[in-house]
Amino acid sequence: MSELPELNGPRIEPEGGKPEKLVILCHGYGSNGDDLIGLVPHLQRAMPNAAYVSPNAPDLCFGAPNGYQWFPLSTLSREERLGGTLMAAPTLDHFIDQELERYGLENKDLILVGFSQGTMMTLHVGLRRSSDIGGIIGFSGAMTLPDNWKDEITSRPPVVLIHGDIDNVVPVQMMHEAFIALQDIGLDVDNHVSPGITHSIGPDGLQKAMEFLAKI
Repeated sequence: MSELPELNGPRIEPEGGKPEKLVILCHGYGSNGDDLIGLVPHLQRAMPNAAYVSPNAPDLCFGAPNGYQWFPLSTLSREERLGGTLMAAPTLDHFIDQELERYGLENKDLILVGFSQGTMMTLHVGLRRSSDIGGIIGFSGAMTLPDNWKDEITSRPPVVLIHGDIDNVVPVQMMHEAFIALQDIGLDVDNHVSPGITHSIGPDGLQKAMEFLAKI
């Protein structure tokens, strides 16, 4: 097996002491780690004792200056999403292992936050960690469902899915499908639809994420 890519990107650590939680933020297609790190001042109000890390995805994204991708994406077909997440999952999984080791933390201390393609990645990897992680926040994304996906679930964290009702990139129906799938396996899953929001994060969606973090 070839060596996995090493991810890097901005990080913000808590003032004065070792973090008690690790929050990894996974950006969307054509973006970079600097995008989601901008959420951290808000998220810190709900979880101040965490280290926040927002890695750039492993591959440069053609046509997006300073943009990266977890995997190539030209359509939203099930086959393309599934193939891409399976290809990129080991890289994200390896990065999570490295970051947990860096801070001396465990799966239970880990929260994954994703946007769009990053949500596809966090749902895929987060539900397949070796033990329960702390939680998953998925903005404007979807879930890839292999035929045997229920047999692959080894981590059962609380999940919140947040989506704009007029998303013109990833239809809100994809969030509803993910919500139903997670409900079907008995996960503690919540969802929030932001009225008048396209493919972005609205103030009400960010507030929902903060409320979710505060309960972990």
